[in-house]
This record gives sequence, C-alpha cells and structure tokens, in this order.
Amino acid sequence: MNLQKRIELLQKLKKYLEENDTEWQEVKIKASAWNGWFVPEFIDLAVRNICSEFLVSEKLEAWANHYHLDDNVKGKNIGLVMAGNIPLVGFHDFLCVFISGHNQTIKLSGKDDVLLKHIVQKIYSWDGSLQNNIVFAEMLKGCDAYIATGSNNSARYFEQYFAKYPSIIRRNRTSVAILTGNETSEELDKLSDDVHLYFGLGCRNITKIYVPKEYDFVPLLSSFNRYKYFGDHHKYKNNYDYQLSIALMNNIYYMTNESTLLIENEEIFSAISQLNYSFYEDAEKVKTTLKDNNDVQCIVGSGNVAFGQAQQPGLFDYADGVDTMQFLLTL
Repeated sequence: MNLQKRIELLQKLKKYLEENDTEWQEVKIKASAWNGWFVPEFIDLAVRNICSEFLVSEKLEAWANHYHLDDNVKGKNIGLVMAGNIPLVGFHDFLCVFISGHNQTIKLSGKDDVLLKHIVQKIYSWDGSLQNNIVFAEMLKGCDAYIATGSNNSARYFEQYFAKYPSIIRRNRTSVAILTGNETSEELDKLSDDVHLYFGLGCRNITKIYVPKEYDFVPLLSSFNRYKYFGDHHKYKNNYDYQLSIALMNNIYYMTNESTLLIENEEIFSAISQLNYSFYEDAEKVKTTLKDNNDVQCIVGSGNVAFGQAQQPGLFDYADGVDTMQFLLTL
C-alpha cells in the first residue's frame, strides 16, 4: 500500500470517529464499562485530540515529508506493547508504524483492549489486505523490532526479553509545572486541566509544581474546583480518602478543596488525587535540573509547554523524547 493510500485511510478514520455513529458510541460505552477510569468524557477527549492533532491530512503530509517517506519501505514486523493508563494511549505508536509502511503485531493492555481493536477492525473493513499487516496477539514473538511501554518494573523484563532486537523501552514518566505566581485565572484553569484530565493518570499529567516562596495557593485551589465532581467517582474518591488519611495520621500539612490534595513533597511523582509542590528561589536552576531528569516527560509553564497543552501532544511529540519515526526508518 502506498503512502497516499495510507493517508487516505487515516482520513476515513478521522471522518468515522468524528461522525460518532451508534456503532462507535456503543464501543465507547463498552470500553468505559470495562475500565472504570475511562469515563465517556475522557474517551471523547482522547479521540478529539487524535483527530485534531494526529489525523489532519496537512499535518500527516508534513510529518511524512519531514522524514522523506515514500512507497519503498520494506515492511519489518514491529512488536508493540501498549500501556493502558489513559484511553488510546498507544495510538501514536500504532500511527507511526502504520504511516511508515511497516507491519505491526500489537499486545494491548488489558485495561485498554476495546477501542483500538475496534478502530483496526474498521480499517480492515475498508481495506481487507491490511489484516496481514496489523495483528493483535497475547504474546509477541518473532518480531524484527519492539516498542514497549510500561512501568519501571516491566521495563526490566522488556529489556531482558528484547535484548537481541532493536527496541524502544519506555518507563514511568510524569510531568511538572513551574509557576511564577503571576499566572492569570485563565492560565490556572488550564493548569488545572493539565493536572486533572484523565484523573491524572497520564505521563503528561502534572504531578508536581514548583512555586516561589510566599506563593498564594488560594487561587490555584479555586481553579481546581471545576474538577470537584471527581469526588463522585468512586475509584478517585477511594484514592483521595486514602491519601487524606495518611496525611492526617502522619500529621502532614496539607491543603485541599475536598477533591485534590496539595502536599509539600520533593518527589515529582504523586499519588492519584494528590499534587506535590516545592518552593524555589531560582526558577532557572529548577528548570535546568528538571531537563536533566529522565523521569520528566514535559515541563509546563512560562518558556516551556504552554498551560493547557500538556495533554495535546502533536505528531512530533514523541514519548520519552525518543524519535519513534526515526527509529522505524533506520531498521
């Protein structure tokens, strides 16, 4: 299949997702019932971002031209191990392999094995020849290269299993924000999105903020109120109650709007429902330190990723900063 045909199929997929017919709605309901964290609004958000950032024809053509893609790629078989922390989190890897012309064998996470399967089935229905190019499997064997995303613990196993093959192995990552104290209410609302979207489960969600001394937390906590309804979600509420209990039992100072905890903590990773913070004296020094931290996916704030953009990666925003397309094209 030539490059233009692949792009045309992706445009057909974009149209299907945006039309949101009864069939697709039922699939989303099934995915939400299977995984309680995949509430309908966050599935729809993930799909909208995929359509607007990944499936626009002009963006796809510019992406393909950047890598000088043509119709002469000799299809290797790429094994993909996908995460399942947020809806369709592995779509970008799927797209990279598809647009590059390689074949792929996909092992889905048990937490997110409904949505992409249906999307691929639709692509099959438009072009049956692709059934040999996009395959799902419970175990990955005999692939030419691997792209695996998981926890720090699973990454050690991936490195052992795939040691003899070209591979990209991804570990736990998270995102942070550096605040100046001069943020507008609109910027704080967007920061709240970066913290709370997908219940904070994504690697691009902010789990730690750095603030100047004497920072006023009241406007920030007020901006979090738009997600106060998380307290009605039983999985989230269980996490909030647990973290609050730990803070109370250990006499840890905390601030809260009754759905999100703010706790001073040096760790950049935080538990669900909790946002860590630290005070700084030199913002540039903090930024330099964070850029050298392999656990940081992106930095949000003035001079970095814009507030509200953390969960809207584009085609060139590769996980862990590793250029997936370049990797695929050098096999």
